[in-house]
Amino acid sequence: MLKKRSRQGIQEINAGSMADIAFLLLIFFLVTTTMDTDAGILRLLPPIVEQEATEVNKRNVYEVLVNDADMLLVEGQMMDIKDLREGAKLFMTNPSNDADLPEKSRITVTDCQTKIGEYKAYVAGATDEKVKQDYQKTLERWEDKLSAVRLLGEYQELPPSAVISLQTGSKTSYDMYVKVQNELESGIRELRDELCKEKFGRKFTELDDKNDEDKELIKAIRMVYPQRISEAEPVDLTKKPA
Repeated sequence: MLKKRSRQGIQEINAGSMADIAFLLLIFFLVTTTMDTDAGILRLLPPIVEQEATEVNKRNVYEVLVNDADMLLVEGQMMDIKDLREGAKLFMTNPSNDADLPEKSRITVTDCQTKIGEYKAYVAGATDEKVKQDYQKTLERWEDKLSAVRLLGEYQELPPSAVISLQTGSKTSYDMYVKVQNELESGIRELRDELCKEKFGRKFTELDDKNDEDKELIKAIRMVYPQRISEAEPVDLTKKPA
């Protein structure tokens, strides 16, 4: 007798291991693939300091403009980038008391102690919490100045509104922007190094901010030479002013 042939369906493929294979392939590509990274400027931004808006004296602003053709204009005059560092240092120090550069004020122990006494009284007598906080911030600022004077001796302080203003054109190359930034920052860094070397026999860049003693030196030197570089939004220099 002939046996009936059993009708069997098509066997399914065992896909149990497919997920493992896919996972291994994903790991392989993650490990072996290299990602492009942008080169740029590493900068630690300063803490936000709330202060009242004040009218800025033109002599307190060092205007640096890089146009669309990567040409450098400083205070409205053409400048070679190799001279920018010294220009920034001259603005920060004003050694000849030039009327076109920031007018610096001398910080002494007596001045600091007088101001500290005044603001302690203001803090104690303030009834409005916001006003009291403002007085407290100013008090702490003068206490920092006193610490700086005791570490460095009397020094010339830049006015609060003194700033290096950097602006670029909408078509300025990124490479030129980085070069200008580097020169401005290097000028301030050299001033800090020179002061630290003169007072403590070490460069500012050699100080360790994790060391309590060095931390006080860092704060004091930054009081004398703050890094104030303001970057404005790029402008379209092809447009004529209205």
